[in-house]
Amino acid sequence: MTDGEFFTFHEYMKREAEGLSPSAQDYLEMIFRLSKEHEFTRVNDLAAALNVQPPSVTRMIQKLADQHLLKYEKYGVIRLEPEGLLLGKNLLDRHNLIEEFLKLLCITEGLLESTEKMEHTINADILLGISKLLRFFKEYPNVMEKYKKYMSEKSE
Repeated sequence: MTDGEFFTFHEYMKREAEGLSPSAQDYLEMIFRLSKEHEFTRVNDLAAALNVQPPSVTRMIQKLADQHLLKYEKYGVIRLEPEGLLLGKNLLDRHNLIEEFLKLLCITEGLLESTEKMEHTINADILLGISKLLRFFKEYPNVMEKYKKYMSEKSE
């Protein structure tokens, strides 16, 4: 894909998803979140966390298991494989980076929804740029204070 070519939104997203649909990415990210404490999670816990029905969870984890990202014992536990663990961590890091960026922009209303939508549409170069910007503000707190003051004064 080159910069001069146009595609549908769906086509762009297919090319950016590392082979995983946005929904599969959400499942993997949430499995990683839920598995942090005990190194596993269960179908019902995942269903509750994502506000979906257990049969939907079962279908998705079977797909993720087919891609060797996790292991699932029927009516048992879900454990991430090493590749799934790494990908889950990367997905959560991406989520947290975007959320931190939106907070920097003083976005409070709809923060979670906006983060969730953006994380599936943003490319690696933009994420890197956001990461550098956030690091810059951390390294230069005086600039961050000026920015915060500016944002509070210009609340239009």
